[in-house]
Amino acid sequence: MTKKDASRLLTLTLTFAVAAAMPTTAQTSAESNDGSTRTPIAHNTWSSGAPMPTAVQFPAVGVIGGQIYVIGGINDTGIVADTQIYNPSTNTWSTGVPIPTALYAGTGAVVGNVLYYIGGYASQIGYVNTVWAYSPKTKKWSAKSPMPTARGSIGSAVENNTIYVVGGNSPSQYRLNTVESYNPVTDTWTEEAPLLVGKSEPSVGRVGTTIAATGGYTGFGVTEDNEGYNPSANSWASLANEPTGRNGSCAGSVGSQFYVAGGSTSGGPAVGNNESFNLKKDKWTTQAPMPQPVFSPGSAVSKGRLYCLGGGDYNLAGFVNYVQIYQP
Repeated sequence: MTKKDASRLLTLTLTFAVAAAMPTTAQTSAESNDGSTRTPIAHNTWSSGAPMPTAVQFPAVGVIGGQIYVIGGINDTGIVADTQIYNPSTNTWSTGVPIPTALYAGTGAVVGNVLYYIGGYASQIGYVNTVWAYSPKTKKWSAKSPMPTARGSIGSAVENNTIYVVGGNSPSQYRLNTVESYNPVTDTWTEEAPLLVGKSEPSVGRVGTTIAATGGYTGFGVTEDNEGYNPSANSWASLANEPTGRNGSCAGSVGSQFYVAGGSTSGGPAVGNNESFNLKKDKWTTQAPMPQPVFSPGSAVSKGRLYCLGGGDYNLAGFVNYVQIYQP
């Protein structure tokens, strides 16, 4: 090796050493199936999807096979039975089999690739306890054992293949602290430990094995209350209060964080506040706000993104067909 070659080798060695020591950027790149690098993911940002064919507020939502099913809801034509299906991969909508009864303000949950629509309202004061199950294989809805308490404006989460239905309003009482669980395998219901604070339209989601019930509407107005449910112990515990007390939000868990966006803070216009809760740290963090503030949209999480579908103003007016997508 000549002196010149040795000098060049030393220069290359030092260059690689410096490059290895440099910090990485905050952006994350994804690889496609062929190994090529796609555009880096921009975190804590919002984007828009193709608009919903029919604008609705208070729909129930579930994700099956990567597709987002938006069921029922209410708009300026009344209560609808539509099933609208969004494919995030192609950014397109298709029409599914309508639910047998037009409903709104129920809750959707998926267990074993079956979508369950639970409770809700069949009219302005028509509380129901029905449970409808939709199978994408048969493309049919079937009736299941009714929920013990007829109620709407509810939230739900799934843990260990059991659906937990939280809070809501009933014919005899508003702002319920009622919690009931449904086992799809046995088609049976169980009454569980009640919420510490009764509320309707709470944000409900699973973080790890804990079910969080955040915000909502109480007899005294919106609440910042935040509670965590331990299914194994059948008990609720107080958690750090939500910074923005509100009801009717878009909410969902991505990784270790529970995100709550939009909703109404005082019975007035919708807000765009977006905050995340870390259960381990028992701490809230302010995130990028929702571009179009909405009240009571449908909520879904698919492939690490939060989807907020439709919604409207606080009162039953101003319905929108927005698809707002949050990338944590």
